[in-house]
Amino acid sequence: MTQKVSLIRGDGIGPEIVEATVRALEALEVEIEWEEVRAGTGAFQELGTPLPEETLASIARNKVVLKGPLETPVGTGFRSINVAIRKHFDMYANVRPSKILPGVKTRFSDSGLDLVIVRENTEGAYAGIEHAIPPNRAAAETIILCTRWACERIVRYAFEYAKTTGRQKVTLVHKANILKETHGLFLEVGRSISREYEEIEFEDLIVDNMAMQMVIRPERFDVIVTTNLFGDILSDLAAGLIGGLGLTPGANIGSEASMFEAVHGTAPDIAGKGLANPTALMRAAGMMLDHMGMTEKARQLNGAIDEVLRQGEAVTGDLGGKATTEEYTAALVEVIKG
Repeated sequence: MTQKVSLIRGDGIGPEIVEATVRALEALEVEIEWEEVRAGTGAFQELGTPLPEETLASIARNKVVLKGPLETPVGTGFRSINVAIRKHFDMYANVRPSKILPGVKTRFSDSGLDLVIVRENTEGAYAGIEHAIPPNRAAAETIILCTRWACERIVRYAFEYAKTTGRQKVTLVHKANILKETHGLFLEVGRSISREYEEIEFEDLIVDNMAMQMVIRPERFDVIVTTNLFGDILSDLAAGLIGGLGLTPGANIGSEASMFEAVHGTAPDIAGKGLANPTALMRAAGMMLDHMGMTEKARQLNGAIDEVLRQGEAVTGDLGGKATTEEYTAALVEVIKG
């Protein structure tokens, strides 16, 4: 049965990598009907709002959205539309896998590195509770929100994810030595829930030590669960270990709707030049297919991506090649069609 999916092409290189991903899914002959909607700077310039009501309505109807990167103004202007969508639909679990891929050379290429960061997606320092202190913004403050309920559901999600995917260890990352109330609560909840999953190894690490360990021996980690801010930072670090943000997908999972995206930005400096690497969004589409129950199609898509990267003849400049986005996509489609 055909499933309808909301599609946001996004800003910058977004339309290019979304088009490449849609072509790959068409080659797979997946039973998806796209409902295109707008968001981001382009929508703001044309419609007067970066997040139109019809976009929210589409996501509410379809429950699944594939999204290109959206531009967020720095310092002033509207807040992150990514964050707004996540909060509106209570997409509480941000899941970002980082895995060494065939043909991509990094210092960890032979390590077997394959970790997943599960990030609490609705609270913490990104809850949006900020205040300017007058006069003339003499100071400003951000309140870190940390509820026991949100801690429990993200930690439990991480353990259930480990259990269902056959992973062996969960590492909880915190700063409870300094943030004794908020991160102390997060750690307390993590230790408590870990006792319900005796078959899964549990450890906790302070975030600064975690950052060091990830660049020394990242292969020791399996599933990592952490707060909103730390998850944002550490997932980019993890992307650097496997070859860059152009390879790293992300899923935002909620009980009512889920969103799948590349974790990189809009790259306006190369937008429209045919240089963008669509791998991250294609891998996010694979996560989307798996989420929708199309597991075999997801396997085929990821296998085709691995093969193109392994061959190394049609990869983009960020991976050391000279291929355009179109050439990369054509090579992928050729592998898919056999």
